[in-house]
Amino acid sequence: MKKVIVTVLANDRPGILASVSGAIFQEGGNLDQVSQTLLETQFAGLFIATLTKDISIEDLQAKLRQTLAPQGMDVLVKPIDEPDTASPVPSEPFVITCFGPDRKGLVAEITAILARHKVNVTNLRAMFEGGDDPSRNLMIYEVDVPVSADTSALSGDLRTRAAELSLVINIQHRNIFESITRM
Repeated sequence: MKKVIVTVLANDRPGILASVSGAIFQEGGNLDQVSQTLLETQFAGLFIATLTKDISIEDLQAKLRQTLAPQGMDVLVKPIDEPDTASPVPSEPFVITCFGPDRKGLVAEITAILARHKVNVTNLRAMFEGGDDPSRNLMIYEVDVPVSADTSALSGDLRTRAAELSLVINIQHRNIFESITRM
């Protein structure tokens, strides 16, 4: 059995999840994981499925498009390769929050620093709604920091760039972040 990832983009409306999951099921797919979100008025969904029928990726994509495109959905199907057998890099989960004035390239600049330190971004939520009103511009990065990383250097690089960009930045272990936000 092979695994695939199905990506769906569409104008949001009720019934998208039912249509997509039903179409995948009709083609012999069993959902393993689903993640979906709304960005402004756009639905974005990722569906990982195990195929129980012998169907090619191309045929699956064609059948899903045939079913979903008339409903205004864009579909992409890709195979999921077998995971690398190398041991994953030991890491610790952190949450980085930034708020302040918006400017072009902001996400690119912060993520470049994270990449330089081999930090993997596992989730990003960014809302830029306030222009120069810092209370309306927020980025929340959930990241995995390798245990071997120099966290002082990472923190220093992020704080230096944040100050240059007039951002307020907070870096916390995820357990601390979750404890504080629960209060």
